[in-house]
Amino acid sequence: MSTKKNRGYLGTALGCYCPRCREGKLFKNPIAVSPKRNLEMNKNCPVCGQATEIEVGFYYGTGYVSYALTVAISITTLVAWWILIGFSTEDSRFFIWMGTNAVLLIFLQPWIMRLSRSLWISWFVKFDPHWKENNASDVSERLNTEQAGNW
Repeated sequence: MSTKKNRGYLGTALGCYCPRCREGKLFKNPIAVSPKRNLEMNKNCPVCGQATEIEVGFYYGTGYVSYALTVAISITTLVAWWILIGFSTEDSRFFIWMGTNAVLLIFLQPWIMRLSRSLWISWFVKFDPHWKENNASDVSERLNTEQAGNW
């Protein structure tokens, strides 16, 4: 297992590791065809115990992140297509790019969904290189626990 000292923020987010310790995996299963298995997350980080769902509905904002990622991928493929193949009004190269881009986005969708969740949690949970020493249990008001429903 790789250590947190060797993994920076980008490697942590792209690899779907816990943003707090940068060691534990966020997801239970590797990427598969089944969307349910792709988004199945560990309740807590297997290494440091950081909760992965900080509050109810925490990951609703990942729709915006997924949208931004798909727009960035589409713009990148559009520019690459334009430079390598070009566009013309006399043929259907633009429509061929649209079809190719759609297939690419469908193929990348499991990875995009996971990456958007990984990025989202990394914006709210900060890296703590001393998490072993600071491992006091967080009983934050926003923490999603079983007792939170008993107000």
